[in-house]
Amino acid sequence: MVNFSILISNSEVTGPGGLFDINATLPLVAIQFILLMVILNIILYSPLLTIITERNEYILNNLAKASEILAQANDLTAEYEQELNKVRKEAQLEITNSQKIHKEILETELTISQKYIDNLLDNVTTDLINKKTTALNSLDAIVQSLCVEIESTLSL
Repeated sequence: MVNFSILISNSEVTGPGGLFDINATLPLVAIQFILLMVILNIILYSPLLTIITERNEYILNNLAKASEILAQANDLTAEYEQELNKVRKEAQLEITNSQKIHKEILETELTISQKYIDNLLDNVTTDLINKKTTALNSLDAIVQSLCVEIESTLSL
């Protein structure tokens, strides 16, 4: 390994200037530096910067498209939610209407059945009353005939 302290101590500068000696090499170094910057700018930085700007434009275009698609999706979502609410309200209205219609039908059938049962009961009741009266009349006639026979048997 190289010992840096030995290198620094051995590199003694003799004369004026030292590390920053301004002489004819300084403009040459400056020209080399500028020439290197121009060459690097033409060869490396310009294509790299164009690629970076193209990439930024691509990203911005994709972001713009994505935001447009998101806005369309939000619009479609809102539209479908409105349609869904409308259909739900219509379905609820139809359900209540059909429930009302079925209730009315049930009530009319119930009243018809009740009238039929009332008429049937009236018919059965009148029939029983008629049979009762005929039975009583026939019984009365039988009782009368028995009474007459008992009287005739007792009178003899």
